[in-house]
Amino acid sequence: MSDGKSAISPRREQDYPVWYQEVVREADLAENSDVRGCMVIKPWGYGIWENIQRVLDRMFKATGHKNAYFPLFIPLSYLAKEAEHVEGFAKECAVVTHHRLEASPDGGLRPAASAQLTEPLVVRPTSETIIGASFAKWVKSYRDLPILINQWCNVVRWEMRTRLFLRTAEFLWQEGHTAHETEAEARAETEKMLKVYAEFARDFLGVPVFMGEKTEGERFPGAVQTLCIEAMMQDRKALQAGTSHFLGQNFAKSSGIKFLSRDNKEELAWTSSWGVSTRLIGMLIMVHADDDGMIVPPRIAPTQVVILPIIPKPEVREAVLKGARELAEKIRDQTYNRAGIEVEVDERDLAGGAKSWEWIKKGAPVRIEIGPRDLEKGTVAVYRRDQGPKEKTFPMAADVPASLPGLLQEIQDNLYKKALALRDQHTVKIDSEKEFYAFFTPKNPNKPEIHGGFALAHFNGSREVEEKLKNDLKVTVRCIPHELDTEPGTCIFTGEPSRQRVIFAKAY
Repeated sequence: MSDGKSAISPRREQDYPVWYQEVVREADLAENSDVRGCMVIKPWGYGIWENIQRVLDRMFKATGHKNAYFPLFIPLSYLAKEAEHVEGFAKECAVVTHHRLEASPDGGLRPAASAQLTEPLVVRPTSETIIGASFAKWVKSYRDLPILINQWCNVVRWEMRTRLFLRTAEFLWQEGHTAHETEAEARAETEKMLKVYAEFARDFLGVPVFMGEKTEGERFPGAVQTLCIEAMMQDRKALQAGTSHFLGQNFAKSSGIKFLSRDNKEELAWTSSWGVSTRLIGMLIMVHADDDGMIVPPRIAPTQVVILPIIPKPEVREAVLKGARELAEKIRDQTYNRAGIEVEVDERDLAGGAKSWEWIKKGAPVRIEIGPRDLEKGTVAVYRRDQGPKEKTFPMAADVPASLPGLLQEIQDNLYKKALALRDQHTVKIDSEKEFYAFFTPKNPNKPEIHGGFALAHFNGSREVEEKLKNDLKVTVRCIPHELDTEPGTCIFTGEPSRQRVIFAKAY
């Protein structure tokens, strides 16, 4: 801004949690609902989610998956069939016990005593059990396999501490569920979908991620193996951005997913599940946003180019608007990311500075200003959101449409490079417990500064050590990475042999 201040206060380094909340508010992404723990996703935030959906849906279908929809309500007995699963989600379940209301003595409403359900219904926290019940009906023979299903829906997990996009009682997500003839096929599916998530994060969200496996203590309840993608936020904490689970035959057994094999024997299917959620929008904020607001990668921006008409006098209004609209139409004829460029002419009767800062805070990738002098010269002013708010160029208006696909991709690539540089800068190898504790201990324990990062350290998998680190430092093993060196070594905590280094971090 003109006085050197930022649009978002406090700045990231001053109070990162409050900065995050302010970015959500100032970018007009979402707001808290009157319903405890739930959020209202506003048009700009939902537009980002729609584009995430659109791209991922295309990627899922390219790998053979089809969309379906399953009930929001799950009979309590279904969850109880898989003991480890129900134990993992029991504290977060919302439960429906009645099907009718009646007038209460105080003039309000209450559940009707005569309308108590024979069996309580759990509001969907995840759908393995209810989808498994359908799979059990669909699968009779090996010829019915594989089943490759995805569902776009909402889920409810009764979180006590909530934060918009990152952790809410209700959130939007997709959940893939598959059933296979063999263990090898199910494991291959689990790995394949993890790679889809990693590719999407890199190519569309502009976020570098580590792919890897969760430790036993961090696995999805009931899974044999949980794979994940982990990203570094600007405060150097990790965010689990997506998971893919090899469920073995655990859920097939509890749901009765059986089939007649090629040898004419009854066998249990092998299953997988995988998902990402609106948490991805929280990740975008924490990876790309700055002290002036949101920065949306062009490939998933609801509006990629905003045209701001500059109208100093009423008598030039129609001429300027005509020039802006004509430029917009020429831009729409251009193709970027397999589609026409999304462009909006902001014709609201607001001061130019107010409109410009609103779009800066929303994070629109490109802003174009056009006024009466620009019409005379045949030029426009072009601003990139990945640069300073005052940085601009003055190209000829006629040249702008054809230049935008390349410019948008340049912004997309630049955001990824910045995020990768931050991650690389704060990912370190650590070879002693003392060094580990120093790395994750803030200088100011009362108001911790931004510190730490990703620590690559040898670890033997001890559950006791994991619990101690969580209690002492709030640090967890984020994953056993796929792509890093797998050289053996010695666990820095126990002195026992270690197969490879794992990634430790504080996390959301």
